[in-house]
Amino acid sequence: MNFFLLFVTSLFSSLTLIFIVRKLFLRYKFLDNPVKYGLKRKPIPYSMGIIFFLNFILLSSFFIEPNFKLQLMLIFWCLITCISFFDDFIEVNPKIRLFIQIIVGALIGLTSIKIGYISNIFWGVIDLSASSFILYGVQIYTIPLVFTICWYVLIFNALNWSDGIPGLTSGLSFLSFLVIFLLWVKLYLTDTYIWWVQNAEFIIKISLILLWSLFVFWFFDVKQKFLMGDSGTMFLGFMLATLAIISGGKIATVVAVFGIYLVDAFYVIFRRLVNGKSPFHKDYTHLHHRLQKAGLQNSQILILVYTISFTFWLASLFLDRLGKIFVFFLLVFIVIFL
Repeated sequence: MNFFLLFVTSLFSSLTLIFIVRKLFLRYKFLDNPVKYGLKRKPIPYSMGIIFFLNFILLSSFFIEPNFKLQLMLIFWCLITCISFFDDFIEVNPKIRLFIQIIVGALIGLTSIKIGYISNIFWGVIDLSASSFILYGVQIYTIPLVFTICWYVLIFNALNWSDGIPGLTSGLSFLSFLVIFLLWVKLYLTDTYIWWVQNAEFIIKISLILLWSLFVFWFFDVKQKFLMGDSGTMFLGFMLATLAIISGGKIATVVAVFGIYLVDAFYVIFRRLVNGKSPFHKDYTHLHHRLQKAGLQNSQILILVYTISFTFWLASLFLDRLGKIFVFFLLVFIVIFL
């Protein structure tokens, strides 16, 4: 009943917040600049992704028991959302944004939310916590810290760069959180270990809030009623990166769903460096840009990207570890081929 009530409440609150925030943004001119991008439509509400944060703050206070992880996440959500909302209207230097992302990843990596191990390709896991040092009485695990920083920076930017056509980022994020949700529902129903059950309940509730927010947002996003902005992509990026870690190392699962734009991020950076440009140089060479230049409509691009993401997730779910390695390299080939 608790899950069902959250399910219904999240739908209602998401719709309500979208209606209220959109009206306020229209009234106070928090709008995009379509002329800047060569578009001929009227300005529409921008940085509407802030509703994800508002909806989560609202519902988590009623449905999720306070704990250290939730409090830690709320602190960083506030920081990231506020900075990103500001960045949507007063453009911040990309190097400053990268520095902030590294700081966020580092601070998270110094807590209990960090990448402490990775799965061995053949069997078992590789412990990353062997190397550490003490700094002002705090034990710092070197390799997990580096891995965590890289993971957050990668997810932040890959998600942000995918926000190029209406419905792409919100749709991919919905698929990613849906996968995490389904995996933990299975654990909740089948595992009797009390820690797993409690952790599953925590992650299921977070996923439910985000899923309904994303589903409602996606419906209006595709119709171009508003734009997500960095306040949405940065918040979703933080959530995706964090849930992948606290979900018992479901990083490979997230990579399978969102792998298209993780590969695309490396591909675009590599092309910029080869062409003698800075990795921070803004251009229109991401996957969706190239598909648009090839003549595909936005709806066709969405169907193509969604289908590939969902297919690779299904493949990674049922294959063994060597099979997953094969799937990953196949994904790299497909993205570069496209």
